Amino acid sequence: MANSMAEQLQQDMVCEGLLECLHGLKRLDKECFRTLVESEEPLTIDEVADRVDRERSTAYRSIQRLLQTGFIQKEQINYDQGGYYHVYHPTDPKQVADDMQRMLNDWYAKMGQLIQEFEDKYGQRDDDWSSIEN
Repeated sequence: MANSMAEQLQQDMVCEGLLECLHGLKRLDKECFRTLVESEEPLTIDEVADRVDRERSTAYRSIQRLLQTGFIQKEQINYDQGGYYHVYHPTDPKQVADDMQRMLNDWYAKMGQLIQEFEDKYGQRDDDWSSIEN
């Protein structure tokens, strides 16, 4: 991934790059997300781990990151005889897109504020610059 914004704007990106760019997700996180999206039914942690060929604990950490970002949701399934287990499924893409747009708008507003602070702190009148040059 590119380090500066200028580098990011110059590189070719795909929509999945948003997972990394906006949320700092890792390659495995994207694999787990893709696995859940491609599944026709919600999956358990064990099923995700099998499909991405990783240990259960490793898949669990990725699933937790995806939950924290809101890309997936957890559902509790209760056994008739007592007890339960969890399954995971992708969040509605419209909701995820709206959340990312909100985050981008917040970031844009913050950057605008910082740019104004920069201008206020370092901006000088033309007269001040000419006295420095002489």
